[in-house]
Amino acid sequence: MKELDFGEYLRNFGYDERKAMKIQMKELFELLEADKAQLVDIRFPEEYEAWHLGIGTHIPLNELPDRLDELDPSKTIVTMCPHYDRAEIARLFLKLKGFEARYLTDGMLGLVDYLRGDRAKNTLKRLKS
Repeated sequence: MKELDFGEYLRNFGYDERKAMKIQMKELFELLEADKAQLVDIRFPEEYEAWHLGIGTHIPLNELPDRLDELDPSKTIVTMCPHYDRAEIARLFLKLKGFEARYLTDGMLGLVDYLRGDRAKNTLKRLKS
């Protein structure tokens, strides 16, 4: 993994990176099913305690710098929070640290809406097999 300087990152930022930094649910689940992604919930502990999805790793944003060893550098790290504001901060930090990182554009609220009823049952079954 090659760490990037923020200035270097900004100088090379263009439409390709703008597109590459985002991930939508369809591609997320394809990567998770192929074991090529690690989903990271970066919400505060209180938010996680109040509700969580049962998939992904919980690493609060403010703990992320000290818990990088919990991330698999061979996988795309997908960060998520209720919308995507904090997830984008986490994604940028991870990108600068040399990880392949993206953020979930639909946020966790979109993911919760997607994972209802049979879709949740079938998706979780595929991810755990």
